[in-house]
Formats: sequence, C-alpha cells, structure tokens
Amino acid sequence: MTECVECGADLTLHDDLEVGEIVDCTTCGAELEVIDTEPPVLERAPELEEDWGE
Repeated sequence: MTECVECGADLTLHDDLEVGEIVDCTTCGAELEVIDTEPPVLERAPELEEDWGE
C-alpha cells in the first residue's frame, strides 16, 4: 500500500508491480508511474504529447 502523490489517498497495489507500470488513483483519477517497487514509489505519469506528424 502507498499513497497517491496528487490527492494523498491510500492506494492498494497488486503484488507483481513492475517499474514503469502506470496505475490509476481510484479517488482522483491521476495516472501514476511506478518508479520503484521496494518500497513502492509513485510519481505523476508524464503526459503524452502530440507530434502532429513531425
């Protein structure tokens, strides 16, 4: 268990968590990226930007 970096809500994470995985906060809907698994560390997931075909 860890907490959301956006709203502070407690998040229950599954046992086979992997670095780079994206999890959603069920309280505020923020997309969070797993930075480390022992202990679980989450950061706000980067926003994907449009490249507009460039």
